[in-house]
Amino acid sequence: MKTARLLLCILSLIALSGCANATVPAGQPTPATAAYIENKGSDTIVNLALAWAESYQALHPEVRISVTGGGSGTGIAALINGTVDLANASRQIKAEETADALANGITPVEHTIARDAIAVIVNPQNPIQQLTLQQISDIYSGKIDNWLEVGGEDRPIVRLSRETNSGTHVYFLEQVLRLGQSDNKTLFAANTLLLPSSEGITAEVRDNPNAIGYDGLGYVTPDVKVIAVAKDASSPYIFPSAESVNAGQYPISRDLYMYTAGEPTGAVKAYLDWIVGPEAQEIVTELGFVPIKSP
Repeated sequence: MKTARLLLCILSLIALSGCANATVPAGQPTPATAAYIENKGSDTIVNLALAWAESYQALHPEVRISVTGGGSGTGIAALINGTVDLANASRQIKAEETADALANGITPVEHTIARDAIAVIVNPQNPIQQLTLQQISDIYSGKIDNWLEVGGEDRPIVRLSRETNSGTHVYFLEQVLRLGQSDNKTLFAANTLLLPSSEGITAEVRDNPNAIGYDGLGYVTPDVKVIAVAKDASSPYIFPSAESVNAGQYPISRDLYMYTAGEPTGAVKAYLDWIVGPEAQEIVTELGFVPIKSP
């Protein structure tokens, strides 16, 4: 009896196995395991990264891409810890961050994926039309406290900035407040209001006639005024645009980056290759950023 039952079980298993194999047509490969890409970092880049991920996944349904913000520092910290595939950054990685990564067995590799202009914005009621870099530095460092000092109305200046983990904050500090001078130690005025998002700065400037802020060009809305900026008093005042950035005319512009742990391979490499290609760079233009130049 036991032998008969054992034989029956074996025959049943063979039959089930044959049914399972029959579900895959002869000569057809079994479905590939989906690739997963973790992408985190710069809030400047996050909307662009989301648009890229959506478009790429439509073309490659076998790939899943998770995109989150949190700031350039957050993305780079995740890269150092080995918890992301792509770290978005609106600034270059710092020497101390590279050292921390190397100490953790990770070699950061930089990929330029777009360009951006940082627009200086004020409320539409503010009559100010243009400022030099030195005037913007003096405003944000607290040397200039009233709009009257730069040709505006007798109103106190309300300074708005991104938070310190933002790559845009770091870039603005180094290239605008400190005028790109490595030995310059100028800091933001103590009463500068630090806001957690680009959208928050735009909203506050829209609602506050005394405010000044700065945002990536892709986040600027029609209900704020963009200021023309000059390198110095003897230089032309230039508005931010793709044309003025690519011509090297607008003085507050920068590259945008993704960082990988070592040279990318597999699905991550394929995705990065697509990002720097014409289809993805068209999305860059659509969202108000500046596409990277063709070699």
